Amino acid sequence: MTDNKLIHRGKLLSIYRERVELRTDGHTYFDIVKHPGGAVIAAINDNNEICLVHQWRHAVQKVIWELPAGCLETGEPPMETAKRELEEEAGIIADDWTDLGTIVTSPGFSDEILYFYVARTLHAGQQKLDDAEQLEVHWVALDDAYQMAQDGRITDAKTVAMLFRLSRL
Repeated sequence: MTDNKLIHRGKLLSIYRERVELRTDGHTYFDIVKHPGGAVIAAINDNNEICLVHQWRHAVQKVIWELPAGCLETGEPPMETAKRELEEEAGIIADDWTDLGTIVTSPGFSDEILYFYVARTLHAGQQKLDDAEQLEVHWVALDDAYQMAQDGRITDAKTVAMLFRLSRL
């Protein structure tokens, strides 16, 4: 029996209260965040530098280090999202792309899936920031980015996860 109730529908996500049958008798309810998913891009140039954005995040009330990333639009394949977001946020176009798989960000309460891509053979595109985006683009030596994740200067989970995957290539 499904007994799911929409609690909130926002611009980006929706929250549902979902009935979950227990393995024993009975049931409980979970509040689940429905999210369209997103693409995360590790753009690496010929000098082995990675593109990081230093971006204001209202939810945590500070500027944090992140990789370029963005939400999937309805019907948009994740690779197309990655290409679009890399140009929009960082002003970069890449000719070579590698798929590094996916992660689930918070499976205890969200269905969000992030798709990881490495972008190489880079050239200039046209940066097109949204009105709400406040960020600066930086090129950081890849080894320095690993150190930033290790010592806590990078706290964004998707960026830490991507750097871990990159370090294992």
